[in-house]
Amino acid sequence: MDRKALFFDVDGTLLSEITGQVPESAVKALNQARAEGHLVFINSGRMYCILDFLNQLVEVDGFLCGCGTSIFVQGKNVYEYRIPKDRARRLKESFAECRMDGWLEGTEACYFQSQSSPFEAVEQTRRNLAVLNGVSPYTWAEDCYQFNKFCAVWNDDSDLKRFTDLLPDFQVIYRDVQFMECVPNGHSKATAMKQVLEMFHISLENAYVFGDSMNDLPMFQYGINNVLMGAHDKGLEPYAAFVTKTVEEDGVAYAMKKLGIIS
Repeated sequence: MDRKALFFDVDGTLLSEITGQVPESAVKALNQARAEGHLVFINSGRMYCILDFLNQLVEVDGFLCGCGTSIFVQGKNVYEYRIPKDRARRLKESFAECRMDGWLEGTEACYFQSQSSPFEAVEQTRRNLAVLNGVSPYTWAEDCYQFNKFCAVWNDDSDLKRFTDLLPDFQVIYRDVQFMECVPNGHSKATAMKQVLEMFHISLENAYVFGDSMNDLPMFQYGINNVLMGAHDKGLEPYAAFVTKTVEEDGVAYAMKKLGIIS
């Protein structure tokens, strides 16, 4: 049997955005895949600092984090890209100039401004990440850390055009109304996937990807065996090889059985 490499998005794929839980069926399916000799990787926009809850649920072969900016394989950090400090300072200035806010995402923690934000999305994210122990005591005022990527929010008073014009070195992913994810050029879920496949000498034909949202697009464009969750962004549909059920309907386990990945 050819060994397969399986790449799973987290939010909306493994983790239900309705219940906030990973279905037991998905945990069992991932464990069974590894028991049958396949490799299992988490391939997420999330940083490693807020993925520890998955470590408590299931053993995997690696974490591909921050849209390809940080890669952990079998417990070792095999790749890391951090935004240079001078560039980070200019980014923080750009937020202020354009009347926007957001958060900075690093492997060790996520970073917020010291004062409360006028944007509820920022404060809600701060609360959510605090529950996961993912918020650093250091704020934007400090210069003692580096980060890999960032997210930004805006309102009608913000100068969004100027802000995005100041980001020629980033890929901007519009995730929701007035919310975007910004990833350094040359990094994506696809670049991380490619690096891991080369590391283990596994062909693209033996790689399976599971996702639901637009930050999965590079992975879907690169992959062949693309499994799309039942609830998904329509922009991924042209690249889907198989559409499964929703997370809550045990979509991950259903697809893995239907596609013969697990017996």
